[in-house]
Amino acid sequence: MKKLALPILLSALLAACSSTGPEATGAKVEDRSGGAGVTTVTAGSPSGSGIAALTDPNNILSKRSVFFDFDSFVIKSEAKPLVEAHARFLVQNPQMKMLIQGNTDERGSREYNLALGQKRADAVKQALLLLGAKETQLESVSLGEEKPRCEEASEACFAQNRRGDMLYSGEF
Repeated sequence: MKKLALPILLSALLAACSSTGPEATGAKVEDRSGGAGVTTVTAGSPSGSGIAALTDPNNILSKRSVFFDFDSFVIKSEAKPLVEAHARFLVQNPQMKMLIQGNTDERGSREYNLALGQKRADAVKQALLLLGAKETQLESVSLGEEKPRCEEASEACFAQNRRGDMLYSGEF
């Protein structure tokens, strides 16, 4: 009888851990932009007109940086249309890959800035994944304070360095 008790107990435990409800489908994203400034890219292949949108200064896809507040890795509401446009582009071009580089200003220790840069890159990556991009298309890395865009010791300059840069295949 004791020999049967352990397998029955393990079976009951495993059955209790299994999920019987519907699978999670991800968080819904609330659109507060009203569609202003967001253009839809329709490209069947990377050699099509969609790729040109990545370098067209009049297209939102030419903008590649998501800026963050001091000591934060929360994507600001004004950056959401940019992230949504890049997610749409990645969904429509599944062969494209993106490297997201997390950056910080010079304040903080090297270790702290590397960790914060990774959190910023991961925040952009997670937003893109929630909007339909595939895990295989995205990679996130931290550069910490090693790649500043501006080197003055001013708040305006620090703000330019607190960012996540999105680079496509061939740009990294």
